[in-house]
Amino acid sequence: MRKDTGKVTASVLRCPHRSPIDYDMKFTSDMLSPQSARVLPWLVAVAFFMQMLDSTILNTALPGMAEDLGVSALRMQSVVISYMLTTALLIPASGWIADRFGTKYTFCFAICLFTLGSLFCAMSPTLEILVLSRVLQGVGGALMVPIGRLAVLKAYPRTELVSVLSFVTIPGLIGPLMGPLTGGFLVEYATWHWIFLINIPVGVVGAALAFRYMPEIKEAVVGKFDGRGFIIFSASLVLITLAMEGFGELQMPRVQAVLLCIGGLLLMSFYWLRSARVPLPLFSVAMFNTRSFAVGILGNLFSRLGSGAMPFLIPLFLQLALGYSPFKAGLTMIPTALAGIIGKQMIITLLDRLGFRLFLTFNTLALGALIASFTFIGADTPYVVILLLFGVFGVVNSMQFTAMNSVTLIELEARHASGGNTLLSVTMQISACSGVAIAAALLDGFTSAYALLPSAERLMRVFHSTFIWIGLLSLVTAVIFSQAPAHAGKGTKTGGHPPAHAGEDAKIDDPAPALADEGSKTDDSACGCPK
Repeated sequence: MRKDTGKVTASVLRCPHRSPIDYDMKFTSDMLSPQSARVLPWLVAVAFFMQMLDSTILNTALPGMAEDLGVSALRMQSVVISYMLTTALLIPASGWIADRFGTKYTFCFAICLFTLGSLFCAMSPTLEILVLSRVLQGVGGALMVPIGRLAVLKAYPRTELVSVLSFVTIPGLIGPLMGPLTGGFLVEYATWHWIFLINIPVGVVGAALAFRYMPEIKEAVVGKFDGRGFIIFSASLVLITLAMEGFGELQMPRVQAVLLCIGGLLLMSFYWLRSARVPLPLFSVAMFNTRSFAVGILGNLFSRLGSGAMPFLIPLFLQLALGYSPFKAGLTMIPTALAGIIGKQMIITLLDRLGFRLFLTFNTLALGALIASFTFIGADTPYVVILLLFGVFGVVNSMQFTAMNSVTLIELEARHASGGNTLLSVTMQISACSGVAIAAALLDGFTSAYALLPSAERLMRVFHSTFIWIGLLSLVTAVIFSQAPAHAGKGTKTGGHPPAHAGEDAKIDDPAPALADEGSKTDDSACGCPK
């Protein structure tokens, strides 16, 4: 049986005369054994689940943790914020780190850091030590998912990318939904320490499997790290994340949250203006010459505002408005998770027939309508109908996430793979925080608007109104996906879609020629291509 080749240098296989499809096909056949090809998606999926679960699992457990640590519950929000800010700060550097040190050892290092941080969190005797431990955990979380997805992007041919990403995405959808309920269940029936202890066996097994099966993808020559760009971009992310949390759970004064948001947006604008005139920026504006990438990034940013708010809204709605116990609320959301598997089976066939443009346009409209349809759920709604709605929502939401990620990355040139994948992670981070902030702001606003209604009726009206506006926000995003290239995604099963540089639809017009990677240009006379 053929063994993994181990360390693979990306630039060795790169040739300016070959299409990205040819490059990826050869890359895959030279790198992965059958065992690695089967195990790698599982590794990335588990990492995605751990990261997403840990971002929400503490929300319902904070009061019990505060009591055990002997501090005010209001101070416990620092445990959540420290993790989010750490991931926001370090995600932008993950692509360069993977190119410089390789995916295998960086991914293993990230899992070990995350696991070690979880152990320290469980052992923390004080709030201060717990916050420091969460920072360590956040460093690992910031690297795990982007680098895992980068390995998938580079290790599999583009014809398999949609299928692999659909598998990897499902645990990421389940994690945010199950996090609050799992945290509340563990605090009620065990102790809060188990919130972190459950990560340790998973992390140990994951690190061992990653060391065995994760391919070592490493660039032969890596440009100088854009330190100034990293500081500017990461600072903008930190400010925006703080602002979104300020609008939501931190309940900052509105003026303070708005000023933080404006400061973050100004720094973000300054970064992109700067990146257009520096030779090796952290993220190159040239990536947006690929139309599918530009549409995918914008679509992810705005579509996830709606779908990203649902893991925050659904547990609250079930427990506060419908009066479900945490356990029953968790059981109610099981169809959403199981339906994601059905969506995984459907997505390839639908994309093969419709392409990304038609599929994402109509699926986004369906997703928005489904979110708004939660307004029809009331105290007298049959439980079977609620389960059915949750199942349909799970199918559509799962396909939406898979298709959005795929359209963003599928036609991206190889030289932009690391930067594009990292920027997608950044977009997901911003959008998730913003979605929760928007949902929290809507709940707060409608609570004031319906203040004169009886308590039970007020809660139901508040949630129903919020679902309607979140659904409308998702519906509008369909306009963005309607701008995707017409050919993209068609022939997914057979690899029939053209490479990124073929045709005007694939790229936005750019008079400048495509630039080769800095430090990795090849000698045309030695490549064996016809001149």
